[in-house]
Amino acid sequence: MATPLFHTEFDSPVGPITLQGDGTHLTGLHFPSHRHWRGVPEGSQRSDDLFHEARRQLSEYFQGTRQSFDLPLRPTGTPFQQRVWDELLRIPFGETQSYAELARRVGNPAATRAVGAANGRNPISIIIPCHRVIATSGVLTGYGGGLERKRQLLALEERLPPSRSSSQRVLFEVNAGSSVPVTGG
Repeated sequence: MATPLFHTEFDSPVGPITLQGDGTHLTGLHFPSHRHWRGVPEGSQRSDDLFHEARRQLSEYFQGTRQSFDLPLRPTGTPFQQRVWDELLRIPFGETQSYAELARRVGNPAATRAVGAANGRNPISIIIPCHRVIATSGVLTGYGGGLERKRQLLALEERLPPSRSSSQRVLFEVNAGSSVPVTGG
């Protein structure tokens, strides 16, 4: 039996956002222009109620009153992508990290391009903060939602003081064969 799919849409300060989930976990956060997003899957049911908590936390983030998220996530990807996304959760609010540093942190310093590709395939933007990754030179490069949106997200975080505990507290379930819960933070 196939896992049921649900979605909702809402407007944010950085443009329209579509949330996707399986009824228990958030599986996607996409912008209409997202490079790797193919749109709402056929058979997905609209459900604003299932996404109430995610919408609330995202609204607080955009209002400047939330610096971390506490949501059950289930991004789908390869084991390498999962490692990269898990490391993204460890980048503190208001800080950036280079692709090279991220490659080092996932245990493969020579994999800068692979890390960039995994970063670009992140299915849960903002909450898994791929916008916090920049080139070693400090230049903004690559973002599935577009560089202007990346600039806006970084500017939002720059204006807000980091909290004492700014790491992400997210239930992160690997969905690439086996499920292994990993807690960020």
